[in-house]
Parts: sequence; structure tokens; C-alpha cells
Amino acid sequence: MIRKVLLYLGVLSIILVSCESEELPETPPNIVLFLVDDMGWQDTSVPFWTQSTPFNARYETPAMERLARDGMKFTQAYATPVCSPTRISLMTGMNAARHRVTNWTLEKDSIKRMEKNHPDLIFPYWNVNGMSPVAGDSLAVHAMPLPQALHDRGYFTIHAGKAHLGAIGTPGEEPLNLGFDVNIAGHAAGAPESYLGIENFGNGKEGKEVWAVPGLEAYHGKDIHLTEAITLEALKAIDSVAATQQPFFLYMSHYAVHTPIMADDRYMQKYLEKGLDSIEAKYASMVEGMDKSLGDIMDYLELKGLEEKTIVLFMSDNGGLSAHARGGEPHTHNKPLASGKGSMYEGGIREPMLVKWPGKTEPGSITDYQVIIEDFYPTILEMAEVDSLQTVQKVDGESFVEVLTGEWEYNGVRPLYWHYPNEWGPDGPGIGAASAVRKGDWKFVYFHADRRMELYNLKEDIGETKNLFDENPEKARELAETLTNHLKSAKAQMPVDKKTGEQVEYPIELL
Repeated sequence: MIRKVLLYLGVLSIILVSCESEELPETPPNIVLFLVDDMGWQDTSVPFWTQSTPFNARYETPAMERLARDGMKFTQAYATPVCSPTRISLMTGMNAARHRVTNWTLEKDSIKRMEKNHPDLIFPYWNVNGMSPVAGDSLAVHAMPLPQALHDRGYFTIHAGKAHLGAIGTPGEEPLNLGFDVNIAGHAAGAPESYLGIENFGNGKEGKEVWAVPGLEAYHGKDIHLTEAITLEALKAIDSVAATQQPFFLYMSHYAVHTPIMADDRYMQKYLEKGLDSIEAKYASMVEGMDKSLGDIMDYLELKGLEEKTIVLFMSDNGGLSAHARGGEPHTHNKPLASGKGSMYEGGIREPMLVKWPGKTEPGSITDYQVIIEDFYPTILEMAEVDSLQTVQKVDGESFVEVLTGEWEYNGVRPLYWHYPNEWGPDGPGIGAASAVRKGDWKFVYFHADRRMELYNLKEDIGETKNLFDENPEKARELAETLTNHLKSAKAQMPVDKKTGEQVEYPIELL
């Protein structure tokens, strides 16, 4: 009997030693991607320039300040001029020229009214139906969606807020079709009919059904702002898996601070007392309400012991709105950046960006490394330890993980590209059909309607006040050729000139 016991103990000890010697695979980190709608580069108390600006002094965003202290600040981060192209690039890793969802989506199989009636250009039928998880859908880009790739890696995937990834009646309209396990308030529309719970977030308004925010019936009739309601639901979704070993991906995609500009009453009075007009005070209150959401999520992670296991990324989907609907003088709300949403100038595409990766990013660090929205796709997949992924799409983005970890080594300046062969609607500086490239300090912009070309040195002239095209023809030609090569390789769509009936020339063809 004693021999049997000793033999059993010996075998057991061998098994235990064997188990200890084999390291159990680590669970990949949780990931929170916090995306704000229409938030400008300076709509925050965090300065993203070499100095603070009057706009930084206007807003109060303590949670963003906290995230900047804890993580890395990107001073030269870019999206596209309007929302859907950015969101599709985020979800696919593709540049807008390639995925062809180059304007904002809503109606199925139809380009925009203002595109149909343009005086000078005939616009192409771009991918008006957004993205699709299946091949063969008309006027849609087929791709492996980011949440699907994360879901297949074992992540619990949560969509909270604005989707705007597919037109009404298409597969891309529903986030659950794109790899999300949970969809909170996301549908085809890119703006809410109302931010107010007392107005049921627009539900019940005749003729406004398209814009009514779905799925938040528990908050109807209550005195609550949409930003807060979505945050509460997102935290509930995280809580459902927080105690398990399953990692989660939260895509916290706020409708704020998109129009309609409707006050978050928790913060409105302080901005009136600062002397802002009523519209700008409402806007500032929405910014602070968005920031409170970020703070609530970070507080939750800390409370649940998840802070060190969770990556938080913060980004906006295009430049700050300035052409209409704001208080004060149009096209000035992003100064010193030129113009705003819809524009190919910096005010339309430069964004506030922060990343906290515990144990990887140096707290309080700042980088001037240039990133663009399609870079998030390969970066997040690398963070999630997805070693290999067979995508049906060509991924244009490049991972910035080595920037976050301090391992990045300079290997030349890569160009960043924008392509908008479309019409947004409002008029303003840099607004309209255009393509652009930035390479190093230089930026080249090509406007399709009048074939105008502009060249700026952003290091010396962040406000794009001095066109150097005539002074530096060699640099202009170099960037025109770089941009042309990209447009051709991506098979980018170009408008047709109504007068000639011919496709608008590539920029290099005019030099």
C-alpha cells in the first residue's frame, strides 16, 4: 500500500512539474477604441501643437489630460475629411482611394443629391453602400472587418454608438454582421435626430425615422444625454465579460460631437459664464460630456483591476465642424489650422490622438510620427497578437506598434494620401473634390474642379497660408507624381469634367 502511495505521489509530482514548465498562453490585452465624431484637433484642453491655443483654454477635458499623462500623444495624426471614409478605413485598413467609400453613406445605390447636380463635375458611382462582409454586394467594398478578425481571435466584441458603415438595407448597416457580438445604438445613419432622452433620442418623430437612435428604449423619457446613455450601456456590456478570461474589444464610437448641437446640461452653464455664445457653449458642453464618458470608462477599468490589461486608443473621425451650424465666424474654429470638416486643408483632416498601452508606452510621451486612420487596423491586430491574417483586401495601413514601444527606427519618409472625388455640400476653403499627399513636411493638394494645385511646408506654415507651388516647382512635381502613382495603383475613381466629357486628369499630367 505504501509503495502504491509513493508511486502515485511520484507520478503526481512529475505531472505538476511538467505543467509548471509549460507556460500557459497569456490572454491578449483588452482594447478600447474611443472614436469621437467631428472632434477638431483643438476641441480639448490637451494641446497637440508646440504650444497651447485659445481653443485649448476654452474646453475642459480632464479625462483626455489624464490619458495624455498615462500614455502617448500623437501630434500629427490624420483621418479623412468626412466620416464614412474614415470609418471604412478603420475597419478595413484600406486607404479611401482603394475602398472607394469616399463620401458619407446612407441611401442605398444612390450618390448624393449635391453630387448629381454639380455645375462642373460628373461624379463616379463610388461605393455608396459602404462595406460588406460578403463578396458580390453592389457598390460596396468587401473586406475582412477589424471586429471579425478580433472575434476570430477570441475577443468579445462590443459596438457602442455610431456605426455609419453601410447604407440602409445593406449587410454593412448592422454591426452584428461585421463581427461584433453586441451592438448598442448603431445603424445606418451618421447622426442622431436628438441627443435628449426626454425626446426619446428622436424616436417617434414623424418623417425622422431614419435618424432616430435605435435600441435605447430604457432611457426614453429620461433626463439623460445620449453620450451618457451609450456609455452606461457600454459599461454593462464590458461587465458581462469582465470576470472571465475572455479579452474584450470595445469600439466606443460616439455620435458626439456631431450635429445637432444640443447641450449636455451637466456642463452648459460654465461655458456660458466663460462668455461663449449659446451655440458654442452647447458645443463645449458636448465635448466635456464626451470626455466624461472617457473618464468613466477609465475609472471602470481601474475599479475592476483591468487597467493594466487594457489598451486605450483615442481618435476623431475628421476635422472639427466649422463650415456651418457653429457660432461665430465660419471656417475659423480650428485656427491656426485652415478650414474644417469637409476640407482637404489641415483643419479638415488633422486629429487629436492618444494611446495608453500599460507597460509598453512611456507615460507622458509625445511623438510627431505621422499616422493616418488606416494604420489603426494593422496596429490593433498586432496588439491583439494576431500573427497572421488572410484578408481579402489589400491593407494600406502600417502598424505603429514600434512607435508606441519606442522601438521604431527611421527608415525614410512615407507618404500619406487622401482622395475625395465627391461633393460634401457646404462651401469653404479647401472643401470640394480633391486629392492630397503629405510627405515629410510637405503637402500637395490637387483640386479636381479647376485643376488647382497647392504646395505647403507644414513645419513652417501649419496654417497653409502660403502656397509654394510656383516657388518650388521641383517639389510640386515630385509630389504630383507620387500622388498620381498612388491613385493609379489603387485604381482610384476620378470625376468627369462636364465641359469636355473627359475624366479629370491626374496631377502629373498637367505638369
